[in-house]
Amino acid sequence: MKQFIVEEQFKNLRLDKVIAKNYPELSRTNIQKLIENNKITVNNKIEKASYKVLPGDKISIEEIEVKPVDLKPQNIPLDVIYEDDDIIVINKQKGLVVHPANGNPDGTLVNAIMALCKDSLSGIGGELRPGIVHRLDKDTSGLIIVAKNDKSHINLSNQIKNREIKKTYIALVRGVIKENEATINMPIARSTKDRKKMAVSKDGKEAITHFKVIKRYDKYTLIEVKIETGRTHQIRVHMSQIGYPIVGDAVYSNGKNPFGVVGQMLHSAKLTFKHPITNEEINLEAPLPKYFLEVLNKLDNL
Repeated sequence: MKQFIVEEQFKNLRLDKVIAKNYPELSRTNIQKLIENNKITVNNKIEKASYKVLPGDKISIEEIEVKPVDLKPQNIPLDVIYEDDDIIVINKQKGLVVHPANGNPDGTLVNAIMALCKDSLSGIGGELRPGIVHRLDKDTSGLIIVAKNDKSHINLSNQIKNREIKKTYIALVRGVIKENEATINMPIARSTKDRKKMAVSKDGKEAITHFKVIKRYDKYTLIEVKIETGRTHQIRVHMSQIGYPIVGDAVYSNGKNPFGVVGQMLHSAKLTFKHPITNEEINLEAPLPKYFLEVLNKLDNL
């Protein structure tokens, strides 16, 4: 049980905010879950997250026991780019799902990380599992960070929230882009026509994508992409919206795929972030996968 008395300086602050200030190791999601599960009381009474605290209020937080999730560690080969006691960075292969979900109960990056890291796992959210800080689509390859402990998880989550983690992708798109570089600023929301898809929508969340041309081919363009925001399917939706869908994208293009690749040709090539414990700047790169290089080689020889 954690307890503290509200000081004068926190007068009229929301309950969730005052808890976050007193316990920075608790994530916003953590605090929200604790409040929703009636694990937080004010003067021994249940209050909402929006409750405005008063000096002298006694806040009590019942800690949630970390429980192992019903997931099996699986020895799935992983390309480890960087690892220490706090984080591990994987060059994820195309076709590997990040999180277990309906239809994908196992065979995921989480299962592989559990086998690799064993007892060194994050307990965020009351579950003993690897701290997946951000995601990549199943058929997007490249760099993904995993936090090994709660402190690293919260720090990296805050870096993402504050747009401090720099992500650079390489993509091959259909069509020849005239501009050498451009910025796409179009909000993205869940599609109203197909709930499995995302779409540009005026009611969506802000989504900003920067791209520049690396090389132009006869009917294709190789581009470098940097994103300020991390919306679901952001790069795929934005490039399709402006008329240059990613080669192999079965969801956001019209299906033309002369190279026979499975899934979009999109690779998370570079990551720059501050180490969550040492604050040292980390710069990592992952080479293009073999199939990607083979397609570029074919285009070079057309």
